[in-house]
Amino acid sequence: MPAVETQQLTKEYGAVHALDGLDLTIERGELYGLLGPNGSGKTTTIEILTGQRVPTSGEVSVLDIDPVENPLDVRRAVGILPEREDPPSFLTPREYLQFVGDVRDIADVDARIEEWSTKLEFRGILDTLSTDLSEGERQRVMLAQVFIHEPELVFIDEPLVNLDPLMQAEVRDILTAYCEAGNTLFLSTHFMEVAEDLCSRVGIIADGKLVTERDPQSLDEDGLLETFATELGGESAVEAGRP
Repeated sequence: MPAVETQQLTKEYGAVHALDGLDLTIERGELYGLLGPNGSGKTTTIEILTGQRVPTSGEVSVLDIDPVENPLDVRRAVGILPEREDPPSFLTPREYLQFVGDVRDIADVDARIEEWSTKLEFRGILDTLSTDLSEGERQRVMLAQVFIHEPELVFIDEPLVNLDPLMQAEVRDILTAYCEAGNTLFLSTHFMEVAEDLCSRVGIIADGKLVTERDPQSLDEDGLLETFATELGGESAVEAGRP
């Protein structure tokens, strides 16, 4: 069974169709990227898939769980990092990750905190209040909480935001290794280079509809930029930007 599957997924806000008949199939072990301009439906898709928002209509399955009927089961099973999410300002990274460990019943949470703070290079700030951390440091802490319970499926909205170039390269390696180990990653971004460099398959979304899907490795030298411009028009392609 696929890790993620939707059929005619729709979300309406009055006359606005945030999602309009979205059909997605993401196989286990894929590093799938959903690429689109701001307001295209990327965040709404992740919120429905992770049980945070109820669709207007359509069917959805995540790890063989219906997130509409069993939202807590889905949230327990997956890792989630929304865009612009920070650790609580009144906790240190260590305290926050210990809290995550308590919520997720992680027996060896201290060892995993050491592991992920080393991988993401924030051991030196584990006991610093989060309010005193830089944006990039907070992003690294939030990436750690995604993986600390070793989920088989992770949803990340803009994984490289606020990271310096060296840490971006490190995170790219971590995400790639995660999928090579047989896990699945659903990545949402409006940066073409992120989707092109990281993903095994990319879906382009606009106005709540899946416009096309592409294997970045099979594209010509103009890559996703030309595909995006062809499918959505030049102005939308420019909006997508680069990191």
